[in-house]
Amino acid sequence: MMETEAKNGGTLREVDGAEIISIVDNTVDFLSATTHKQVKPFGRWARERHGQEWMHTHKQFPLAEHGFSMLIRTLSDNKPESILFDAGGSPETAVENARRVGLDLKEVECIVLSHGHYDHFGGLISVVKEIGRSGIPIIVHDDMFKSRGSAYPDGAVRKYTDFPTEAQLSPARLVSTKKPFLVAHNKVCVTGEIPRETSFEKGFMRHRALTNGEWQPDPAVLDDRGVVLNVKGKGLVVLSGCAHAGIINTVNYAKQITGIPEVYAVIGGFHLAGKENEKRIEQTINELKRINPKLVVPCHCTGWKAMCALSQEMPDAFVWNSVGNLYEV
Repeated sequence: MMETEAKNGGTLREVDGAEIISIVDNTVDFLSATTHKQVKPFGRWARERHGQEWMHTHKQFPLAEHGFSMLIRTLSDNKPESILFDAGGSPETAVENARRVGLDLKEVECIVLSHGHYDHFGGLISVVKEIGRSGIPIIVHDDMFKSRGSAYPDGAVRKYTDFPTEAQLSPARLVSTKKPFLVAHNKVCVTGEIPRETSFEKGFMRHRALTNGEWQPDPAVLDDRGVVLNVKGKGLVVLSGCAHAGIINTVNYAKQITGIPEVYAVIGGFHLAGKENEKRIEQTINELKRINPKLVVPCHCTGWKAMCALSQEMPDAFVWNSVGNLYEV
């Protein structure tokens, strides 16, 4: 049975470093150069780790889609631990891309879902099957199981794909929590529900949830969570799936629950695409500049206008993500 309101206590442990690999995102870009020593494009790190012969025999590049997934490896105690953050949008892309970049998903010890939208759980059933172990935990939130959709201007609702059932995800183990939750032997923190405190991050206004047989406004998307690492000598690395809670709210809450003020990297979807969300690009960037991370990697739902603005306003920190990128932090 699903565990509810999980509380496992403890304090987020410092890690010596971490590797974050982009498994699913909206774009692929294997040609553009980067000046960041912490960032390695797929072709570069694959040659270094797998060898030139592997590159010759594995000629398929990873795929892009409207979805998101990152593999996080913590590096500490001489024992890397791997967490999969989200599972992409389509049924097979996360598994296929892992194969194409030479990763074995059987190394994954825990799956964390940022929120219950199809572009983040679409590949979950296939990922669980690929991992193939009984009892692997999937960190969820009860709201992920609601029927959801988004409203058109005329009021009609486009229904999203429903979240998989517990039976479909067997033999994995669902762990539902609204509170901050530690995984990977306390080296990674799932934020839990994020307080909405900024004046400009209003949520997903077109979002709807089916309640008592009727579509009701659900702009808060309360199951939206991020994950946080504390890297020795650097500070926090904050990852978001879509940041429906707001990327500034997400980062500020990460600082609050860990007690650590320094933010080294912010990676993931910032949800600044679309007419309503584009209105808060300037305020978001102003706050990010105040936070002053060394790496800013907007992905997925951030939108091209926000990405262009971030590249202009934070050129030393900005990184254009591509599927297959490796971030060494």
